[in-house]
Amino acid sequence: MQKILIVEDDRELNASLVYAVGKGGYSAVSAFSVREAQEIYAKEPVSLAVLDVNLPDGEGFGLCRWMKSRKETPVLFLTARDLEEDVLSGYDLGAEDYVTKPFSMKILLRKIEVVLKRSRAESNSIFDDGYLRIDLDSAKAVVNGRDFAVTPTEFRLLKEFILNKGQLLTYNILLDRLWENGGQFVDRHALAVNVNRLRGKIEDEGHRYISNVYGMGYQWIG
Repeated sequence: MQKILIVEDDRELNASLVYAVGKGGYSAVSAFSVREAQEIYAKEPVSLAVLDVNLPDGEGFGLCRWMKSRKETPVLFLTARDLEEDVLSGYDLGAEDYVTKPFSMKILLRKIEVVLKRSRAESNSIFDDGYLRIDLDSAKAVVNGRDFAVTPTEFRLLKEFILNKGQLLTYNILLDRLWENGGQFVDRHALAVNVNRLRGKIEDEGHRYISNVYGMGYQWIG
């Protein structure tokens, strides 16, 4: 079940949002301050965050920036601040939507549904764990905040690994798919060279992504 983080210091409204989100088929977790939200976000997987702008210990804008610097979680602002510059600031920070109070709970739930549906579609083509980000649609790769270059063969490997996370891809499967997807013919030795070169670009002591299953193939464990 998708989890929604509700960050709202008005306890009555927070409880109403949690109830409505639950009735909508999602799970919800509450926070009443920036600090509480950060603690929850750091420990629990969140599919979407609904943020108030005015919070007791800071602004939702700063919280949004902090969240998106760690992982790409959809954010929806829900606030009484309806000035044009505030709305634009929310969108500039990467928020998916900006809803002003008072609001319709039915419309809010529909907006949440639309954002999550779009996010699910995008998540199939994006891998992002805060350290490594691979966008399969744009063929862009980022490690620790820095762009890095991959060869066409390396990118095809990345695509196969990410689209088949956790599955064992045998040597023969990878060789066949690389050839089918427009790559130059590679044999098993060339495959190993490309995988090792790719691991050298994306892995370090604290980040392992590709496991070599001896005698069989490779598996994405990121």
